[in-house]
Amino acid sequence: MAFLSKQVFESRLVEMQALMARENLDGLLVASADFFQFASNFHLDVQTWERPVMLVITRDGASFALMNELSTHHLKMAGERGVLWLEDVTLYDEHRGGLNSARLLPDWAKIAAELLKSKGLENATLGTDGSGGALNRLPEQLPGLTLKPLVAALRALRRVKHPEELTLMRRAAALSDWAQARYRENIRPGRIVQELDAAMTAVMFEEAAQRFADEHLEIRAYSLTGPTSASPHGNGAPTGIRIREGDGLVNIIIPRLNGLVIENERTYFAGQPSAAQIHLYETALQANQAAIEEMVPGRLVSDIEEAARGRIVQAGYGENIRHRTGHGLGYLGHEWPEDMPFNDRRLEANEVYSAEPGIYVYGVGGFRIDDTVVVGDQPEVLTQAPKDLDSIILPVS
Repeated sequence: MAFLSKQVFESRLVEMQALMARENLDGLLVASADFFQFASNFHLDVQTWERPVMLVITRDGASFALMNELSTHHLKMAGERGVLWLEDVTLYDEHRGGLNSARLLPDWAKIAAELLKSKGLENATLGTDGSGGALNRLPEQLPGLTLKPLVAALRALRRVKHPEELTLMRRAAALSDWAQARYRENIRPGRIVQELDAAMTAVMFEEAAQRFADEHLEIRAYSLTGPTSASPHGNGAPTGIRIREGDGLVNIIIPRLNGLVIENERTYFAGQPSAAQIHLYETALQANQAAIEEMVPGRLVSDIEEAARGRIVQAGYGENIRHRTGHGLGYLGHEWPEDMPFNDRRLEANEVYSAEPGIYVYGVGGFRIDDTVVVGDQPEVLTQAPKDLDSIILPVS
């Protein structure tokens, strides 16, 4: 198995404790699914707006959580696999008469307050991953408690990836490259796009059963074809759309393996494209390559955007840009920074970004190539599916 090891938690704990020291905190309290997994290695199986959770890491390195009863057996199974970083978990029930009937959902804030008080944190200052929902009621229960939103600082802890995280992302990328090859074999005029995506998702899971047995893989795969691909996320009415000869097809594969997300997107042509389509594609490819070349420590985040955008503008398609060049990748499909064009922070080694500049011509289609890239002196492109014209122009017979 390749779930993250306890060594990853120990590395993160050092960074979290440094944050606590800088901010003069008694601990950190996280309540969102992505930060919960970041600090526990547990894939949260509830929506936190519906079934709130709380995970606290104290200055001395202890941790404890308040979770919904739905997770009871999932927690036990994760513990038996030896991948859970949590030992101290309190459960509450969402129905009457259960095992934890003294702790019920309507009293969540009171239960959380009592748990904090039992740990000596009733007058603590805790940094949080945001505010809202059930957390807003905690200070009513504990007037001496201070919740200090530290969203940006906590996000920064996820910026540079641990070597084990990069290993997971490489493995996910390799599966996505395998899947791109299957798409190239199966794209043909007349095929319903959604049926194609469903079939390719099925074969990806069959392959994943060999590569990632007893691990946790989620897959999002979808394609945009013809003029509808001029909208970067589709036209909002995809059902029944078929591939037509000569159309371009933007193919998107986003796997999430044991919590870590990568992106792999290619543009294909079902049969021979026009000269205009080829020029648009080659421009998008040049922009993709320019973005990758900027992913070097010491360069600015915004340099990635400027390099890619410059290639597109130079080719005369500046008015056909509809989104930024990329974003961070990690526990979320869209990690931070989300403001690449306006972010002048210097890049650090082992950050991970998407490089996905696109050109969108109404009535013609979209042209986008998206690679997952690790920042380094030589940027490491995790997604290796071919991008040359000979590979992406597909025969129709």
